[in-house]
Formats: sequence, structure tokens, C-alpha cells
Amino acid sequence: MSDTFKAILVSRDAEKKQSVEIVDLTEADLMEGDVTVAVEATTVNYKDGLAITGKAPVVRRWPLVPGIDFAGTVIESSHPDWRKGDKVILNGWGVGETHYGAFAARARVKGDWLVPLPDGMSPHDAMAVGTAGYTAMLAVMALERHGIVPDRGPVVVTGAAGGVGSVAISILSTLGYHVIASTGRNAESPYLIDLGAAEVISRDELSQPAKPLAKERWAGGVDSVGTHTLANVLSMTSYGGAIAACGLAGGMDLPTSAAPFILRGVSLLGIDSVMAPKAVRLEAWRRIGADLDLKKLSTLSRSIGFDGIIDAARDIVEGRIRGRVVVDL
Repeated sequence: MSDTFKAILVSRDAEKKQSVEIVDLTEADLMEGDVTVAVEATTVNYKDGLAITGKAPVVRRWPLVPGIDFAGTVIESSHPDWRKGDKVILNGWGVGETHYGAFAARARVKGDWLVPLPDGMSPHDAMAVGTAGYTAMLAVMALERHGIVPDRGPVVVTGAAGGVGSVAISILSTLGYHVIASTGRNAESPYLIDLGAAEVISRDELSQPAKPLAKERWAGGVDSVGTHTLANVLSMTSYGGAIAACGLAGGMDLPTSAAPFILRGVSLLGIDSVMAPKAVRLEAWRRIGADLDLKKLSTLSRSIGFDGIIDAARDIVEGRIRGRVVVDL
């Protein structure tokens, strides 16, 4: 009999009612791919929470193993870039959405989707960064390309206590930026300051309908909230500044005007982590190894076991999790 391993499976019945359960699978159950990986660590992202709870149409194939990122060891490969024993990371590419994902002890994927685990980083460390942290680094890189360097002025980070926000604060502060953290959880202020935030402001300052233009407060920022928050952030961005938008936890709409763009020359930089080219991914993970203080990973993350994934998914959607959640398999 083939060896079995635990996996989380989301399913839908004839009435499209979603269910989630822990099941036993074998490698024969996995989907197509030229590399099979023993998953050593994964994480619970906001998107994973949406997939498991069904609160947004993340899952587009039924049934499906969710989980959009993992780190582990190659156990079988027919891809020229990878050999048995290689340590690898996967983020995105539709894994956990249309392709069996990380919430299982084994994953079979395309080798082109993988990047090497950076030297000196463990699988646990990589998942303390995870897709949220990798996305944060893509946002920082976009700001840099636009000329938003520390001496241009403060930068704002919204959704600051979440995964993207926590890592963005840590990276930006390490690089010398004056970081203003926006959060709806005032009790997290000490945590955000420990990560490197110079100021903490209430989410309420950015949650109401925005004026076309408001007082200039920052040169740039990283937004993972969207809707009124992003509209306010744009209206308060100084001349020639830029905001990197990488999430929509608050909503997909953007109730703003053209005023910030045509009167202050503000730029809105879209950040996609799912389909980013491999060269961009490699640079992002190189920068993470260089610019993220790995000592802070223990501050911005906590560990759970496989059996805690479903509860953590519900908690992250309800805003009850700060920072990152690492799942050690």
C-alpha cells in the first residue's frame, strides 16, 4: 500500500456549499508537475484564509488542497534545474487556487515555479517571510525604482500589523526609512515600534471617504487594504510620490479622483506577486536575505502545527492574527 500523508482538502457540493476537512492522500493523488517536494514548512496567508473559509472566490478548482506557498526539499525531479535534495521555495503561480497547494506533506509542481532557498535561511525562516513578506519586498523594490528613497520623506504602511505590513515595516526601517504604521489595532503599537515603525497612527484616520487632495504627509507607502484607505493615502502623498498597492483586505473599489495623479504627479504602483517573472523573484529573495533582519522573524511570526491551519485561517480573515503564522510539518 502506498504511503499516505495528511492534507487539507476544500470541496463543494452540488449546491456549491463549501466544506473543509483533513484527509489522507498519496503521491498518486497529486497533480501534474516535474518536481515533487517534501513540504517542510508553509504558512497561513490572508488569501489562504479566504480559500478555507470561502469568503472570497480564491479556489477555482474543486476539490483542492489550499496553501499558496511552501519551503521544502526536492525528493524527485525531471526538471533540469532541480535535483533530489535541493532546498526550494514556492510562492504563487496559482498553487492553492487552481493547483494542489502547500497544506499537505507533499507537493508536485512545475520546476519553473520554484526558486532556491537562500543561503543561511531555513525553511521555517522562509515561511516566516512567506508570500506576504516576498510581496512586501516587491513593493519596496517598486518604490526604490520610482526614486522613493529615505531622504525623500516618510513612508506609510497600511494594514501594519498584518503579514505584508509587518515585513514591510521591518525592511523599510532597516533601509533607513521613517515609517508611519497605520493599524486598526492600537494595542499592537509596541509590536510595530519594535519592528521599526517611527510613528503609529489609527486606521480611523484613513478609513473615511477621502478628499480629492489632503495635506501632504508622506512621500510613498505600501498599501494592502485598498478602498477608502488607499484613496486617503493617495490624497496625502506628496508631490512626485508613489504608493505601492499590493492588497485589498478592505475592498476592491478605489473611491478617489484623478487629482493626486494630475495635480501632484503621484504614481500608483501595482504589485503582483502571483505571476512575477522568475528573475524578479530571485532578486526579491536575494534582497530579503540582505535587507530583512532575520532576528526580527521571531518577533513578527509564531509557529503552529498542521492541525492548527484551519483555525488560523479563520482567525486571519477575522483580523485576529498579527504578523506571520508559520506551519512546521
